Amino acid sequence: MAEIKTKPTAVDVIDFINSVESPQKRADSFTILEIMKEARGEQPKMWGSSIVGFGDLRYKSPTSGREVDWFVIGFSPRKANLSLYLGLNVQQHAAALKKLGKYKTGVGCLYINKLSDVNMDVLKDMIVAAAKP
Repeated sequence: MAEIKTKPTAVDVIDFINSVESPQKRADSFTILEIMKEARGEQPKMWGSSIVGFGDLRYKSPTSGREVDWFVIGFSPRKANLSLYLGLNVQQHAAALKKLGKYKTGVGCLYINKLSDVNMDVLKDMIVAAAKP
């Protein structure tokens, strides 16, 4: 199995979110935390210094065959935006993305500036769908 830099840590999730400078991102992070807790039915843990992750997943790259331990769903309140990790391919949510609102995507991430920019019902449905490994 390959070694990756981002691994679970013992950092307290609540302390981490409370340390987020932006009041808006901090409040949005607590909202996302509760939605993901409910969707997964478990407590989160910190992955690296800035990602809140739920669940454990062994991912095998279809191209390289490399295996890594990762989380099922998670998020990170970054300076530029809120990064949501909703599975390894965000395009699996293509139909929901059409109704979501203002966002950007990467290969495995959904980037939102603030929760008020998106349809919360659609986002909740996406999180619930992604929470099932």
